[in-house]
Amino acid sequence: MPETKYMINFIFALILMIGTTQLLPVHSLASQEYVFSGQTMGTTYSIKLISAKPLSRNLWQEKINLRLKQVNARLSMYQKDSELSRFNAAPKDQIFRVSADFYQVLDECRNLHTLTAGAWDGTVKPLVDLWGFGTKGRRDTPPKPTQIKTALKKIGFNKLKIGDHVLTKTMSGITLDLGSIAKGYGVDEIARLIREGGFENYLVEIGGELVGAGENKHRKAWIVGIANPQKGFLNSGLYKEVRLDNKAIATSGNYRNYFEKNGQIYSHIISPKTGYPVKNAVVSVSVLSDTCTWADGLATALMVMDTHQALALINSLENTECLIIRQDGRKRTELRSSGFKSYEIGF
Repeated sequence: MPETKYMINFIFALILMIGTTQLLPVHSLASQEYVFSGQTMGTTYSIKLISAKPLSRNLWQEKINLRLKQVNARLSMYQKDSELSRFNAAPKDQIFRVSADFYQVLDECRNLHTLTAGAWDGTVKPLVDLWGFGTKGRRDTPPKPTQIKTALKKIGFNKLKIGDHVLTKTMSGITLDLGSIAKGYGVDEIARLIREGGFENYLVEIGGELVGAGENKHRKAWIVGIANPQKGFLNSGLYKEVRLDNKAIATSGNYRNYFEKNGQIYSHIISPKTGYPVKNAVVSVSVLSDTCTWADGLATALMVMDTHQALALINSLENTECLIIRQDGRKRTELRSSGFKSYEIGF
């Protein structure tokens, strides 16, 4: 009889163990971090995907590369046969049919242009090229005022007519530069690809623009860094660390892409209103938002805007925060939106 009692207790304990195992949450299972990397859009990408189930590295690398290739084929200024390049070469009044990718980005562009009162303007390409930061090669001297005045005549997002998946120029010489939003869109599209694959924990980065969802391999929120905005250094270390809790972050700055002439520094952030590189003492803007497309475009716009107007704009938006860094001589100051501090990590 003692043996029978022992067997009953053993079976009861086994049933309890099985029941407990069935009730364990999925994320408690052993998870593995899969890392994918490569080149796209003239920069690099890095993706971390956390999965409790095995997956094919080769298959996912191919899926990621294919989607990025598709986005680049739509939005690249440097591919002569890209959809964007073909539109830029199109004549005035020609109805140009655009892809779903192009149209989705255009819709965000229209919203950004309206919201920022023209501080973000996707037609700034003639000025960017003129100042040597575009597709026509570098320069080490400022252009002449007459050249800037001529280029300004070809600027104006409102000179584009956007219809149902069609785009038309209302005047000759209008061209699009989507460099300040394309990487963010690429990040969002890879994140969408991963979600559709059934994964909830991931970090996607393209050229410093990021989106993080769920948890990392240590079952904690993703922590990412904002670069120290110091001119003359490719790697100047971290300035801040922030938590990405199902958020995207994009940073725009003038401390890497610039030239200097006669003691004056000319950056690649060009005002679509004046035609000159912006001089508002802002050296870096980081924007947190729900999508990287939106964060990417806003970060550029805030570099152009008056800092107090920029801060007021972000504080008026839901689910969006920013950190603006100014450099006045040797004095560095920070301006934060009302909720940005809650994402910062002390270090």
